Amino acid sequence: MRQIILDTETTGLEPTRGHKIIEIGCVEMINRRLTGNHFHVYINPEREIDDGAIEVHGITNEYLADKPLFKDIAQDFIDYVNGSELVIHNAPFDIGFLNHELKMLTKPLGIMSDYCTVLDTLVLARQMHPGQKNNLDALCKRYFIDNSKRDLHGALLDSEILAEVYLSMTGGQTDLTLTQKNDYLNANKDDGGIRRLASNRQAFKILAATSQEEADHAAYLEKMKESCGDKLVWQ
Repeated sequence: MRQIILDTETTGLEPTRGHKIIEIGCVEMINRRLTGNHFHVYINPEREIDDGAIEVHGITNEYLADKPLFKDIAQDFIDYVNGSELVIHNAPFDIGFLNHELKMLTKPLGIMSDYCTVLDTLVLARQMHPGQKNNLDALCKRYFIDNSKRDLHGALLDSEILAEVYLSMTGGQTDLTLTQKNDYLNANKDDGGIRRLASNRQAFKILAATSQEEADHAAYLEKMKESCGDKLVWQ
């Protein structure tokens, strides 16, 4: 499965009032593994950015003056996301802006649903945590994800954080590196359907934690304790 975790920043809140996208940030995940294949671009909106929006993301018109227009990056963006499932927090906002931008092109490229399916993590979070705050900061706190670098919103940073949140919400990373090393496993199964270790396998290495790692672990447990408000059973 190829998923693209996506976020945008904009000049304001309503594309129907002429507001436009100024930043797109995407990270690629295949089979629940981040690949490092990012798509990130700043865009000149050819209009003023609302003061309220600048307070949120810190991006100014002066910074965007020499950046490409949406029409210049549209095809590259579509090529990148084509065939994927988009993972977006509050998807109607970002999809609404992207569809609006696509429709404004001299040679329209259709709409996002022509290329992708969409999973809205805000809807998922509300189903999992009804009646609670489910913005990205609240989810980071709930799942113990470090978002200390998020002083201002940024599309690429928020996509990277959302990827961690999504993996935590849906059961963590499921495909560990060790399971891909077939030389540790016997390819044959017995009649009981049990996969057995090969008799000539390499011995597993036992690595003890360093004193620094133990200290970091203790500090992380204290952070969890502060968030939970109760004594952790494994402390």
